[in-house]
Amino acid sequence: MSRRYDISEYQICRHSPSRTTFIRASSYGWRSLGKSEEVFGVLQRYTCWYYCGTGSNSRGLKLQSGEGAMPASFKVLHDPVRKSDTMAADFGESAIGRVAPVDSGFWWIIMLRAYTKSTGDHSLADMPDCQRGMRLILSLCLAEGFDTFPTLLCADGCSMIDRRMAIYGYPIEIQALFFMALKCAKLMLKPEAGGKAFIERIDKRLYALSYHIRSYFWLDFQQLNNIYRYKTEEYSHTAVNKFNVIPDSIPDWVFDFMPMRGGYFIGNVSPARMDFRWFLLGNCVAVLSSLATPEQSSAIMDLIEARWMDLVGEMPLKIVYPALEGHEWNIVTGCDPKNTRWSYHNGGSWPVLIWLLTAACIKTGRPQIARKALELVESRLSKDGWPEYYDGKLGRYVGKQARKFQTWSISGYLVAKMMMEDPSHLGMISLEEDKKMMKRYLSRSASWTF
Repeated sequence: MSRRYDISEYQICRHSPSRTTFIRASSYGWRSLGKSEEVFGVLQRYTCWYYCGTGSNSRGLKLQSGEGAMPASFKVLHDPVRKSDTMAADFGESAIGRVAPVDSGFWWIIMLRAYTKSTGDHSLADMPDCQRGMRLILSLCLAEGFDTFPTLLCADGCSMIDRRMAIYGYPIEIQALFFMALKCAKLMLKPEAGGKAFIERIDKRLYALSYHIRSYFWLDFQQLNNIYRYKTEEYSHTAVNKFNVIPDSIPDWVFDFMPMRGGYFIGNVSPARMDFRWFLLGNCVAVLSSLATPEQSSAIMDLIEARWMDLVGEMPLKIVYPALEGHEWNIVTGCDPKNTRWSYHNGGSWPVLIWLLTAACIKTGRPQIARKALELVESRLSKDGWPEYYDGKLGRYVGKQARKFQTWSISGYLVAKMMMEDPSHLGMISLEEDKKMMKRYLSRSASWTF
């Protein structure tokens, strides 16, 4: 297979049956595929199209998304008479749940920084449209409201998991992407036109967000035991059980799932609720962005190795573990026929995620984990026609509604392969930890060793 593909998601979209592409999907392919000048052209065209005002954010109920919201996807419309293409944005009004995306703007910022890092070309990020775009996204995300947490409050279906799966609240995927986008924006924002004020706000938010996630989302054996012994109905700032989580709400499966060594960021934390499910994307982005400390990053890798058959199986990788079943599936998903147990977003296996695991493994010095996962991918993915996802507890079967020849399944594999062959590519997507922030932070997690 060729190691170089001079292709962009926009070009694929023009010739695909649906002629639609998702921002989060295109960010995977653009990062390492294609010549730098082609990537520049795609990013520049899209940025100018959207932030120059030609992208409409009208919604189905005649409401509008906040200024700075990035569309979930765009569709290429071809005019056979004029022989020209135009792009139409979708801010969620065409999505299955009619929910505006939260992750698209973050992926755009991350992608912009990846391009700048890989090429050394700052001219695109310095463009007025890109600077304005970052400020608009930050204005939307850093706006003050009723929330007292540094995390972002989100609706169900606002991310890659765009169907009802009980991720409403403060999902780890969004929080990790938010953290990474803030760090990327800080590196690219210019002080002019209000950029300096944004940088100051970013610094404050990064510290508060990292403290919150590392303290309250982190779970290892010792912390699970602590939660199991929590007292409830504690008041004032001296409370240990700050979210009044009822120990009886801890699901039975997590006690067997948690190894003595290892840990992970749980899916969600909000008042009286902890979602103990494992979400791969959020944990890997936490590693790459240095939201996870080096000790936590190593513990995440330990968990993947210890629970290989659960989280990787026969086809990488579980988007979430475990699957919702029975009455819980009925209530949480609304009897969603696409998200049945161990299928699609409900415990399905997504080959596209291989690039995230590979990047996280390289960063933590554990390339053997990625190599083992890549061998599984190479044994079947091409033969099966590059499907979107696999079904089954081990990921053994091609998904019942999986589309074949998926761009991001192909791109995810190629990016992973390129990083394994040349680990220097990791610099495009990896951010180093802030030493000043670490000095200010003291952990209570048993997985940390100082």
